[in-house]
Amino acid sequence: MKQNPIYFLSLLIIACAFCSCSSTETQSNKKFFRYNQSSGIASLDPAFAKDQATIWATTQLFDGLVQVDENLQVQPAIAKSWSISEDGLTYTFQLRDDVYFHDDALFNDGKGRKVNAQDVVYSFGRIINDQVASPGRWIFTDRLDETMPFKAVDQHTFQLTLRKAFRPILGILTMPYCFIVPQEVVEHYGKDFRTHPVGTGAFMFKVWKEGEVLVYEKNPQYFESGKPYIDGVRISFFDTKKTEYMKFREGALDFISGIDATFKDELLSKEGTILPALKDQFILLKAPYLNSEYLAFNLNTKNEALQKKEVRQAINYGFDRVKMMQYLRNNIGKPADAGFIPAGLPAYNTTAVKGYTYNVEKAKQLLTQAGYPNGKGIPPFKLMTNASYQDLGTFILKQLSEIGIKADMEINQSSFLRQMMVKGEVDFFRGSWIADYPDGENFLTVFYGGNPAPPNYTRFKNAEFDALYQQALTENNDSKRYDLYQQMDRILIEEAPVVPLFYDEVTLFTQKNVSGLKTNAQNLLVLKNVQLK
Repeated sequence: MKQNPIYFLSLLIIACAFCSCSSTETQSNKKFFRYNQSSGIASLDPAFAKDQATIWATTQLFDGLVQVDENLQVQPAIAKSWSISEDGLTYTFQLRDDVYFHDDALFNDGKGRKVNAQDVVYSFGRIINDQVASPGRWIFTDRLDETMPFKAVDQHTFQLTLRKAFRPILGILTMPYCFIVPQEVVEHYGKDFRTHPVGTGAFMFKVWKEGEVLVYEKNPQYFESGKPYIDGVRISFFDTKKTEYMKFREGALDFISGIDATFKDELLSKEGTILPALKDQFILLKAPYLNSEYLAFNLNTKNEALQKKEVRQAINYGFDRVKMMQYLRNNIGKPADAGFIPAGLPAYNTTAVKGYTYNVEKAKQLLTQAGYPNGKGIPPFKLMTNASYQDLGTFILKQLSEIGIKADMEINQSSFLRQMMVKGEVDFFRGSWIADYPDGENFLTVFYGGNPAPPNYTRFKNAEFDALYQQALTENNDSKRYDLYQQMDRILIEEAPVVPLFYDEVTLFTQKNVSGLKTNAQNLLVLKNVQLK
């Protein structure tokens, strides 16, 4: 019986993928970038790219109209240029004429066809289609023109029309939800498009044995001339970070992202640098990460002390963020020295927004002003957190006890804690906010009084803040908009509904033969620039 040669080719690819040799080269001398995804990957359909694993995987296969560079500046991608109407409602994009979908049997002669404006209309319309049920639908909720939000003016011109001006929309369009897909392929495969992705990206889907290996090959027709530089990508699925770490140490993986607390001291010094003994073996790349870690108050609390901003301010002054970062996180991240907008965004400015520092005397003074000298008379309250942050909670509560603020800590699973935050059943809790798109508005929306929980878990409502927020949404001048953001951040510092802890940091470790891997504050994995020596 004659066997299909494609069958044997697939087996060969899978076998190569499991090779544990330390070299990046396969037997055919091709160079594949190898990384692990311990959490697994649920889908390769960008309409469902709601987590980091899916975002990383789809970013290699697809492109959007626009993209962000390592400095979070919006740059052309499938769109070569764009213009914005004076009223801020209409965005007109001119598409490149040399972008092709990957080869697929559904195209004429199996060759990938050219992308056109109707593909953009279809891709965006799919996000808001109830039948698709994309988790990314929220990016367009209450923002689109109700008659014709998406329009193909001609083959190379696409228009997006908003219901009201919303300047951060360009940043939103860089999200994987907005990657461009071919209608005929998506509709042919239906839900199976998750395992049969066809995009325009630097790499093309080859084979996926779920839970074991996922392989991409380079796209020889990629529109960014000369890219990619490597022959492909190989993703493994070792299910623990410890195994991933050991594979990296053995040379079987080209990079790892982040580091588990259980083995951080094996790679990093207390100052956050790679250990001297490992400098000749690995490279450490660090960059700000758009993630603000914080403690927060439910301002609808019945605890009369936490209702007073002087007490909330005292808590902000009452612990040492610098020491906390050094001893508990090996200085991965930056102590929160400004507002809620993290380092890495243009609106972050420590001169314009003065955050809290460790100041015992100031904290005690504020407690006295609030009517609780040395913390006497403050009703009992708890810090609610999860097991991953127990050490930070213990550190903070111990330091607060030294100024007279006594609080207990309760550990809960993250999902249960989030439910209680939504229902308003917690008074004092730990949280984190990771940017969905690279604009300070995405952080300030957490405190907008018109928003429910989520994202406004604190139930913060301030008329001046809300007016500035609405003004910022329609401001097209970036520097003026950043000034509005900073005014809002100063209100958050004064009213203290939140205790900023630290601004997180991207930490990437690579083998010495890896070059061209650029860090960015959204922790996006972009492999089209990578080279393997």
